[in-house]
Amino acid sequence: VTATDLALKPIGPFDLDLLVALSKACFDDSHLNRQAVAEILAMPGAFGILVLVEDAPGGFLLARVAADECEILSIGVRPSCRRRGLARRLLREALAQAAAAGGRSVFLEVGEDNDGARKLYLSEGFNQVGRRPEYYRRPCGETVAGLVFRRELTGCTESR
Repeated sequence: VTATDLALKPIGPFDLDLLVALSKACFDDSHLNRQAVAEILAMPGAFGILVLVEDAPGGFLLARVAADECEILSIGVRPSCRRRGLARRLLREALAQAAAAGGRSVFLEVGEDNDGARKLYLSEGFNQVGRRPEYYRRPCGETVAGLVFRRELTGCTESR
């Protein structure tokens, strides 16, 4: 996938059903429903981004900025679109939007078993700052620790 094949689009109120379907395609254990997405997007400082691959939704990111902190609530990429730089593109756009909104740091959580995501976050300057045992429950009933990552934003979004 080249940069010209990808486009970023803000998530709006008419994208709720699309976002729910995309989340279910990205995560076996997705709990997002139309009401949850609407509530997230209605929160002060909340924003969402879709990444389109050849005009088809390939992934999404939901985040919110409160005071000087940004929390990435969810980031997902369709299995057929993974390993093509979409998550990195979404993450970098979110970092830029958070910085523009006055964010000074960004937090996110990831399942301890998600090696690809952990490597992405580390490569983008995040550091692990916490661990929540048995935080995620997988569809099979297994529990997995949630790892908390943080990154400072001061003047670094342009250089990455």
